[in-house]
Amino acid sequence: MRPANVKSYAPAFALGEVMTAGGVSEVIKSKNPEYKEGDIVTGMVGWENYSVVPEGKDLRKIDNARESSIPLSYHLGVLGMPGMTAYAGLFKIGEPKKGETIFISAASGAVGQVVGQIAKVKGLRVVGTAGDDSKVEYLLKELKFDAAFNYKKVDLDQALSEACPNGIDVYFENVGGKMLDVVLKHCNDFARIPVCGMISQYNRFLNPEPIYNIAMILTKRIRFQGFIVREIAADYAAQFAQDVPAWIKEGKLIYKDDQMDGIENAPEAFLRILRGENFGKQVVKLADL
Repeated sequence: MRPANVKSYAPAFALGEVMTAGGVSEVIKSKNPEYKEGDIVTGMVGWENYSVVPEGKDLRKIDNARESSIPLSYHLGVLGMPGMTAYAGLFKIGEPKKGETIFISAASGAVGQVVGQIAKVKGLRVVGTAGDDSKVEYLLKELKFDAAFNYKKVDLDQALSEACPNGIDVYFENVGGKMLDVVLKHCNDFARIPVCGMISQYNRFLNPEPIYNIAMILTKRIRFQGFIVREIAADYAAQFAQDVPAWIKEGKLIYKDDQMDGIENAPEAFLRILRGENFGKQVVKLADL
């Protein structure tokens, strides 16, 4: 959803075509021997009650889905693309080390909450920010972050000085704009910044916010790298499948998603993400599986 002259890593939605998103679905009818009626699968499907997926392209079967204690919606979140984004981005670019400080923007979101908990498992000091007091409370009381604050209510520069007195070694970037500009001032030498998203800029294609402290990437020798999860996921798939379900079962990793019911509410659910109103991964439930 962007002007035609703005390039990105994925094709723009086309007017008149069904929008697509990651979904968890039940196979109703199949001509593919790899999938049978009643199987639960995850993959890209349409914003619709029933989708046709030619040849079952890019679908993945969820084994023992109905018998598992793990909610099906988790396969769109912590066990799906957001979880892999957190895992692969943190390890490939963030290179976390025990005792370091990591700062996470949009820390209660679908990706951020997973990044923070993985960092806790690996022994880092974890600091996060969110735009709502209830989200900050969730980070501190449930996810056990070492520090967190509501960026809408503080002077960001001062808040980072207080929450990260020894500077920032890893910044997991989800926001961009002013947040990134101030964080650069607090990064330590040789800090690493995995660039996962820049949600503050998505509606500012023609008027992006300036970054004044960009020279610090050079002077502090900061590693600043964007990534697209599908390009690096294969390198981490096996370890991800071993670590993350185990951490969930051990209580080391908890997850929150935000559900709305009914296909008619899909547009509003999407807008809630852009307004920052969702609490965790935003999902829309169409039917009981």
